[in-house]
Amino acid sequence: MDTDVSAVVEQIYQDVLQRNPGETEFHQAVREVLDSLAVVLARHREYTEMKTIERICEPERQVIFRVPWQDDRGEVWINRGFRVEFNSALGPYKGGLRFHPSVNLGIVKFLGFEQIFKNALTGMPIGGGKGGSDFDPKGRSDAEVMRFCQSFMTELYRHLGEYTDVPAGDIGVGGREIGFLFGQYKRITNRYESGVLTGKGLGWGGAQVRTEATGYGAAFFAAAMMEVRGDSFDGKRVTVSGSGNVAVYAIEKVHQLGGTVVACSDSAGYVVDEKGIDLEVLKQVKEVERARISGYADRVASAHFVEGGSIWDVPCDVAIPSATQNELDADAARALIGNGCRYVVEGANMPTTPDAVRELRGGEVAFAPGKAANAGGVATSALEMQQNASRDRWTFEHSEQRLEEIMRAIHARCHETAEEYGAPGDLVLGANVAGFLQVAEAVHAHGLV
Repeated sequence: MDTDVSAVVEQIYQDVLQRNPGETEFHQAVREVLDSLAVVLARHREYTEMKTIERICEPERQVIFRVPWQDDRGEVWINRGFRVEFNSALGPYKGGLRFHPSVNLGIVKFLGFEQIFKNALTGMPIGGGKGGSDFDPKGRSDAEVMRFCQSFMTELYRHLGEYTDVPAGDIGVGGREIGFLFGQYKRITNRYESGVLTGKGLGWGGAQVRTEATGYGAAFFAAAMMEVRGDSFDGKRVTVSGSGNVAVYAIEKVHQLGGTVVACSDSAGYVVDEKGIDLEVLKQVKEVERARISGYADRVASAHFVEGGSIWDVPCDVAIPSATQNELDADAARALIGNGCRYVVEGANMPTTPDAVRELRGGEVAFAPGKAANAGGVATSALEMQQNASRDRWTFEHSEQRLEEIMRAIHARCHETAEEYGAPGDLVLGANVAGFLQVAEAVHAHGLV
């Protein structure tokens, strides 16, 4: 590699560290992208001259605000809200809202940075952003969640709009929260602006397949990844970490494609069911009762629950980490390799640590990064925006077909870009370079803004 190019890349990273102290997850996300971009700078010197990477690494706008609200007992709580509007070169900012105690500026920036490239890969006209709050909806009543969402939107609404910034859900923000947020936006603005939020209910502007999209999309991407290697899901043992929205629908689609998901998890531990996870029981436990995953093992005779531990110790052919960032570390990667795992497909955002990625690639495991493999959710959000703009509504079958087409196109783009830049099979490099090039071209076209 050109030493001058390597020095430029390293200086960009050092500048990011200096300008954004303490934001570990953001640093990790930037490093992962920068490691792929030296090959681009070697071919496109104008990106160095115009400081293109530096411009993309700096958010266009960062909004931090206070969110006061009252619980059912009358006690006052103060949370912090965030919206990082990272890059609008390709379209309005698009990205979810996360409500979780771990949320801070560094995490929101890491998610927003990833979103830029993920959204570019979909081929849809959407920019990158992310937001959320350190509010924890777990254990809160519907009335408490409503009051929080109304307070949150009372500040955030002024930064949103279907041509400006279009949030969706993420961890802790599902259909209930989107409903409360949209109601408050409508109340304040006096506009029924359907396209301002995605993930809405089907009866009031939502899109078919949006709920299933991220999990389905990861499975579609995995299928495309296997096909270029002459393989398929048929007869494959699959583990899926998590048991939330992404995991549930990844499990559903993997089963439809011929695989058998034998394990899933939550923060308390994991269940193993050699007959294959019974989706109806899992949905009842996690989506209806909002109970712990151990409740699945209590109801299914073929299953057993392991408290704590690592789901990645369960032998599998395909692993789909779908819980949270940095859940799959180097030890877990070695366990997967030792047990014969051949594919790792990221269903969550950056769930695999850099050390684990190196282990997997060194162990000849085909690896799909989240910015490509879990882009199904935001792709279907863009389809929801499209339907809102045209006052239209598509069938489930048509929406699922469009999702599969998009995921297969993303895989093809990553695969072809990796080959073009001398790294055949390296979907990390392919995703980073393909996403960056599309954004960079638009950034240059718009001038120095």
